[in-house]
Amino acid sequence: MSAVYGTLASQPNTEAVNVPPTQSESVKTKMNIPKSALQEKLADGFRWFIPPVLGIMAFIALWALIAQSTDNLPGPLPTWESAKVLFADPFYNKGPNDQGIGWNILYSLYRVGIGFGLAALIGIPLGFMIGRFKFLAAMTAPIISILRPVSPLAWLPIGLLVLHKAEPASIWVIYISSIWPMILNTAVGVRQVPQDYLNVARVLNLSEWKVFTRILFPAVLPHVLTGVRLAIGIAWLVIVAAEMLTGGVGIGFWVWDEWNNLNVEHIIIAIFVVGIIGLLLEQGLIWIAKRFSYE
Repeated sequence: MSAVYGTLASQPNTEAVNVPPTQSESVKTKMNIPKSALQEKLADGFRWFIPPVLGIMAFIALWALIAQSTDNLPGPLPTWESAKVLFADPFYNKGPNDQGIGWNILYSLYRVGIGFGLAALIGIPLGFMIGRFKFLAAMTAPIISILRPVSPLAWLPIGLLVLHKAEPASIWVIYISSIWPMILNTAVGVRQVPQDYLNVARVLNLSEWKVFTRILFPAVLPHVLTGVRLAIGIAWLVIVAAEMLTGGVGIGFWVWDEWNNLNVEHIIIAIFVVGIIGLLLEQGLIWIAKRFSYE
């Protein structure tokens, strides 16, 4: 009995060591966790929000400074007031040469959509074939090397000569200028597929369709989407210049018409509209690329 009592007495008093925290200490512990998380969120928001705001403010200040020292160049406030009036009724229609900015944007997007869609429909499969077959790649290499550096607007007279109308000529310019990034990026992606994958497909005697759907397409999809993103930027860039030359309804023609009316405020508004729409198109394609990534 004494031995048992001695053994128990020699063991450390764990209950005395693990003293429960007092009420004030537990409250401090509970308050410290959300406080640190809140601080991290505020720091992340500061890093994400403040630098762009400072950049925009610096740009507006520089714009206002240049406008004060330049004749006939409107500053930020007059442009803002003109934008509020312009977008108060963006879809009015008073004839073919007097339509709201909303209709002009939609017509430009329509032309870009058709030209870009045709380029994707032809350019992406052609890029797969060029990357897959060396003979076809060697045959098309000199043609692509000669035609790709040509300015998009140099193709406009050819389109007017062949198609006889301004509308299809503008779509032709969009098509020919946006097809090259999709062809080249797709072909590069096909060439970068590991040869071991194709050797396994050859051993398994897979058909060309299964090689495309099971091996090439998942591996090449990131390159395809990169080419598509570059092509949409070029297409939206070119449509403004093409519409300035062909006329009709569109954001490019609207800019040229406002220049003829000496309405510089509307020209500046159009510059911001073109930039914002181009940014939205690119960000949308980036989201699609992340959504359909096989990685």
